[in-house]
Amino acid sequence: MNKEFLDALHELEREKNISAEDIISAIEDAVELAYKKNYGPYTNVRAIVDRETGEVIVLMAKEVVEEVTDDMTEVSLEEAQSYDERYQLGDIIEYQIDPKDFGRIAAQTAKQIVVQRVREAERQNSYSEFVDKQGEIITAKIDRINNGTIFLSIGNTEGILPLSEQVKTESFEVGERIKVYVMDVKRTTKGPQIFLSRSHPGLVRRLFELEIPEIADGTVEIKGIAREAGSRTKIAVYSTDENVDPVGACVGARGARVQNIVDELGGEKIDIIVWDEDPAILISNVLRPATVESVYVNEPEKMAIAVVPEQQLSLAIGREGQNVRLAARVSGWKIDIKSKAQLEESGFDFDDYEDEDEMTEVSDEAPSAESEEA
Repeated sequence: MNKEFLDALHELEREKNISAEDIISAIEDAVELAYKKNYGPYTNVRAIVDRETGEVIVLMAKEVVEEVTDDMTEVSLEEAQSYDERYQLGDIIEYQIDPKDFGRIAAQTAKQIVVQRVREAERQNSYSEFVDKQGEIITAKIDRINNGTIFLSIGNTEGILPLSEQVKTESFEVGERIKVYVMDVKRTTKGPQIFLSRSHPGLVRRLFELEIPEIADGTVEIKGIAREAGSRTKIAVYSTDENVDPVGACVGARGARVQNIVDELGGEKIDIIVWDEDPAILISNVLRPATVESVYVNEPEKMAIAVVPEQQLSLAIGREGQNVRLAARVSGWKIDIKSKAQLEESGFDFDDYEDEDEMTEVSDEAPSAESEEA
């Protein structure tokens, strides 16, 4: 090797994001192994690459002994002292060997080892890069579609968008660039496997963080999120600043902020709800757009009964139970919807809720925003 080769290594370092020191270390290991393959399994050989000149130096260590039985590992005291009188029995002397004498097979071995180490370093760097992006949104280009599974190009790495993580209402074409959520990254012998999602609730969360500055800076917090991809999402937000309306911040002027997110999600409806530490108020909020007359909560069981007007029962429950299902998931409470008449007919035991700590009743309206109205 020479200085030009070192320059090439530094260029490789820039292009492949692989440390030149790692490559040089691989070359040193490869030269040592190649020498041992060519001359026998001796462990007394080490290779050094001069970081300034690129010169490869191979050193063989020999022990100073009284009588030599193996001239590959030993040197006589007499010969050692001919170099330097200070050598004593048991000392180690390193001799420089010409690596050009390796031969074709040894040189091929060295090359294979270096190529293998470079590939391993590339895979490790790629894995490390994407492990750090787990739980984030990236933009990737669709490379091919095979039996419903979408394969995307992410730089020099391939991402997988399984059919189970796609949204049924969405369709994409080869060559299209889309935003995807990095769900999982696994290490394999061929490099990292990156599993992506378009249906994960984390995609909506990250889109809000990207679109809403108040969420990005922590002024507004996302307290809960529940999603049925392609149909509806409920997201509960809370403001740490009493002067900032969390719903207004998310909706934006004329609904522009939330509309950008809705557009990215292909028209998926988004209900933005104010989070409240009072479970009764929270449950009243998350059942929007239905109007809640009162809420009875059982704190120990984390169960609640929400009373709504008779004519709004279907609205509160939602089509196929979607509204109450999402409300329960975003709030973390099991919610039962009833009209006042149904509650009375059910034989509801009000005695179980007599203590103030166990029962809260609310009837005040609370603010929320629905994307289809934004």
